[in-house]
Amino acid sequence: MAAPSYLTDKEEWIPVLFTDGRQESLGLREVMLRAHDIEDLALPLPPTASGALRVLTAITARVTKLDDPQMSAGEWSARRRSLLKEPVGFDAAAVHTYFDKYPWDVFHPVRPFLQDPRLAVQCEERAGVNKLVFGRPEGNNLAWLSPHSDTDPQPVPTEHALWHLLIHHFYGAAGKWPVRTVNGQRISKAKAGPLRSTLSFHPLGRTLYETLLAGLPKPAEDWPGAVDYCPWEEPHLPDPLATPRPVTWPGRLLTGRSRHAVLLISTPDGRHVTDAYLTWATQERLQATDPFLIHHIDTSKPITERHTPRRADADRALWRDLDALLLAGDQEPSVQRPEAFTTLNDLPPDLRAQLRVRVHGFDQDGKTENRTWYTALTPPIWPWTQEHDPRTAEWIAECRKEAEAVGALLEKVSKDAWRTITSPPGRAARAPKRLPAWTKHARASYWPRAETVFWELLPHPDRDARAAFTTEAVAVLREVTRPAAAQHFRTARAVAQAIAELRRPPRPARRHRAS
Repeated sequence: MAAPSYLTDKEEWIPVLFTDGRQESLGLREVMLRAHDIEDLALPLPPTASGALRVLTAITARVTKLDDPQMSAGEWSARRRSLLKEPVGFDAAAVHTYFDKYPWDVFHPVRPFLQDPRLAVQCEERAGVNKLVFGRPEGNNLAWLSPHSDTDPQPVPTEHALWHLLIHHFYGAAGKWPVRTVNGQRISKAKAGPLRSTLSFHPLGRTLYETLLAGLPKPAEDWPGAVDYCPWEEPHLPDPLATPRPVTWPGRLLTGRSRHAVLLISTPDGRHVTDAYLTWATQERLQATDPFLIHHIDTSKPITERHTPRRADADRALWRDLDALLLAGDQEPSVQRPEAFTTLNDLPPDLRAQLRVRVHGFDQDGKTENRTWYTALTPPIWPWTQEHDPRTAEWIAECRKEAEAVGALLEKVSKDAWRTITSPPGRAARAPKRLPAWTKHARASYWPRAETVFWELLPHPDRDARAAFTTEAVAVLREVTRPAAAQHFRTARAVAQAIAELRRPPRPARRHRAS
């Protein structure tokens, strides 16, 4: 009986949207060959799309020879600009030559795609297909929103299993996993994936071809000189107990920092996955600055700990991150725009003017809890960058900061008002143990209204941003407190005091005396 097979370069597992509106599913090879006719990926799971973009960007570097570390910055930019003028996309011969070099089979007996076949011997137990698929209940967890159960695990189509395989490699959980025994050492602890709980920003061109070239990060001068490999290019499977080789550009940077090991078990025909081994791949941290993340920089920390990626937060609207994309590092030294954005000014002007930003977020805690994933898309924002329109970039930053300041003040005064009316008369107000209902409702109502104000303010840099956001905050506070204010005089007085505090002009920033 033939062994199961599923070739990721040829099988239809990546949904894409073509520029003429059609939607199809393609293999990796066809995605690269037809990238100039594809508008965007259509993967339904944002963290899968985030991982797939990194895989495709690494392959782009290979087939275009833009992975040559000997290129000067000028040569690299000129080469990318010349490629962007090609109407037929990537060179077909280069694409075929690259894909013909490596095994792409999900169920290859020696080198299964993005998997470790040694787990079949090194792991004492399988994790189960429900552990593989994000969103399914597994173990003793209750099935609130899903019909799946470990007592009757249902197979998952192989293309869907691949989507979740990518999520585990990039966003996998920390904590206890099935035991893996290597050289007599039994270890069950895994570290979090390199993108866990992060927000990923990707330049979006008019076609996928433009997207992949625009998002390709330029090599830095201090990258290690070691040979660079993607996981499927490695000549040998890595030793899980050895110190990993340093992160190199672009293959290991984009695709080779997973800390999880996976092995899928299929049906005889390879069309479905019935079970999986899931465990740790390395106990070491692969230190690198991901080129698609906004980083917060704390210079007081050791150099290896200074960069902290901005966390994904499903309650935080995308416009609140715009200024971090638009301002250069010298304007906001504590926030660093994604590295992939630093070379966008070298793109042809017509493309640069139409660049949008695709955002993929996975709201998780740092270890095991997965809350929700989401995606968003900006309008063309690159003409607003500090390099091209400093006045607009700084106005956007000012509006965002005023919105944040008013939002924080709204939370404070709503908490204070709630504390006042829930404390007995004549006694000191007590701090609430939980977030008060007024504050919850005020926060939920304020931010959507603040977004509307933000976009209305953009063409009017002469307006008072603080006053505009304060007007919305006052309206929100009145709405959420109206029922109680109509019944209790103390409520009306507390709300009036809160509104007065909202309208009070902010104190000027203190100036430090020269020593």
